[in-house]
Amino acid sequence: MKNYFTSESTQGISFLHKRVFALLMILALFVSSCSSQNDDLTTDPVVTSKTTVTLPDTGQATSYTSTSGEDADFTINSPSFTDNGDGTVTDNVTGLIWQKTDGGEMTFEKASTYCKSLNLSGTNDWRLPTSHELFDINNFDKVNPALNTVYFTITAAEYWWTSEPRADDAANVWVVNAGGGIGAHPKAETVSAGGSKRFHARAVRNPKSSSVSVDHFKDNGDGTITDNYTGLIWQKIQSSLTMTWEEALVYSNDLSLAGKTDWRMPNIKELQSLNDEKLTKPSFNKNFFTNISSGNYWSSTTMQNSTTKAWDINIDFGIVSYNVKTLKEYVLCVRGGLD
Repeated sequence: MKNYFTSESTQGISFLHKRVFALLMILALFVSSCSSQNDDLTTDPVVTSKTTVTLPDTGQATSYTSTSGEDADFTINSPSFTDNGDGTVTDNVTGLIWQKTDGGEMTFEKASTYCKSLNLSGTNDWRLPTSHELFDINNFDKVNPALNTVYFTITAAEYWWTSEPRADDAANVWVVNAGGGIGAHPKAETVSAGGSKRFHARAVRNPKSSSVSVDHFKDNGDGTITDNYTGLIWQKIQSSLTMTWEEALVYSNDLSLAGKTDWRMPNIKELQSLNDEKLTKPSFNKNFFTNISSGNYWSSTTMQNSTTKAWDINIDFGIVSYNVKTLKEYVLCVRGGLD
């Protein structure tokens, strides 16, 4: 770097002027350093906002009740994939590109390294998916695996790793299971770590070269919350009463809120999209969903291979599982679009 304090640069300047000059240069260097640090902060991947993403439907097309409002009654963003013929599959709804055949059973640590070092289809920007990314390729008209196997190769996987440890216990990592659920499991459960279950790694990449980030939620001041990540609008204050699955469908259909009557019970992907893996008890953002109650919340999605049950989420930790439809659970209603 050029030395601004040589005799040539200060020739003919009085001693006092030299001191002032030196102080000005130090101040300039300090401002430049702060600016550089701020530039680094703006590109840090750990940010409080996220790029908007279109949420795929669950793929459930079969009707399981005569009561209106179940998952199969709505088509918003039908799942759509393209086999690229090079070992990769493009999700045409989200734009993400996936590894067609997973990398096999491995520890969580190896899974992370494996994905980062993967060179596939001439690209090397692969990584482990987030919980939401991995959950969103599930197809809830199928089970074991709950995937569209026209595009994704069937393997021996019982679970697939995500990139996210549980917020309160890094020894547990979020995984999607072959049945379609998602939850955090001990890293030691996989075979390679001495356990008895098969946790596999499936890499993903995002080909988008640029993106615009937005704040996650907006309180609309009318009893509704807009999720800027998905464009969905949510009921802010859920019913204080628990209800059966059928009762929840009726309640959602009858809801009139903020001048709108097109409210419905969310499908399981929509419901899981509210989960924040950095939060626990509740795992939904209580700054916006201010009266959210601990417990289970119904989705409109029926369990395909056991139709007396429906998918739900427990918001103590955000675990997606299922229960018999006659149990009483909470419901939080949703409507699509931004109008």
